[in-house]
Amino acid sequence: MKGERFLELVALVDRLRGPGGCPWDREQTLDTLKPMMLEEAYEVLDAMDSGDKRAFASELGDLLFQVVFLSRVAEDESSFHIDEVAQAIISKMIRRHPHVFGSVNASTADEVVENWESIKRAEHAEKQGGNGTAAPRSILEGIAPMPALLTANKLTTKAARVGFDWPNIDEIFAKLHEEVDELKEALLEVPAPSEGSRIEQEVGDLLFVAVNIARFLSIDPETALRKTNEKFVSRFQHIEHRLREAGKDFSQSNLEEMERFWQEAKKEV
Repeated sequence: MKGERFLELVALVDRLRGPGGCPWDREQTLDTLKPMMLEEAYEVLDAMDSGDKRAFASELGDLLFQVVFLSRVAEDESSFHIDEVAQAIISKMIRRHPHVFGSVNASTADEVVENWESIKRAEHAEKQGGNGTAAPRSILEGIAPMPALLTANKLTTKAARVGFDWPNIDEIFAKLHEEVDELKEALLEVPAPSEGSRIEQEVGDLLFVAVNIARFLSIDPETALRKTNEKFVSRFQHIEHRLREAGKDFSQSNLEEMERFWQEAKKEV
């Protein structure tokens, strides 16, 4: 029966986390599992691209395990359990498919997408106590976090395990300065950056060294960058808020004024 194995998976995770289970699994937290969730998602994408159906099914299983495992960790923290996760997505899908489960007409994919976005706006407004017609509070809202550093971190971690690594942090900083100098040289040679140019390559090298610094310091680069992104959004939204207070928009401001508001935000965040 379809879904029967899912219940076995839930029971398996319960045993791993329960008394007499696996010591490593019992020590995991929501924070320690974040990098693994990202890694499994990327491995699913890689399997999809490979065209190997067996590998795809296997990687989907790994991802499903992470969903069930995270739900069990949340349950241990008295937050929610797997049934609530399933119910939440069931309710959302029914709510966002009124052309299937309700009386709304949508005969084309474009109409479905339009309805979907309209429902999302209404849901967001309801959460904010509005009526669904208000504009987003920030032009940065709606940008999903899309990890870009996971592969670099994985590659260098594997290389370091076999001894291909810098002996100390000072040598990585020396490499960082070297890459900065090479980027400056590339900027002098090419009038404007373009895809595949030396400038693009040198920017990539610079980012790669930055990932190595994070790895060497035992800092997850994805987490660090995500927190910096959140900090940027918070400070940028402070600028937006201050401009609205003054009855202005960005076209009526200048860099000097925005920088002043940015410095205000830095004192708070």
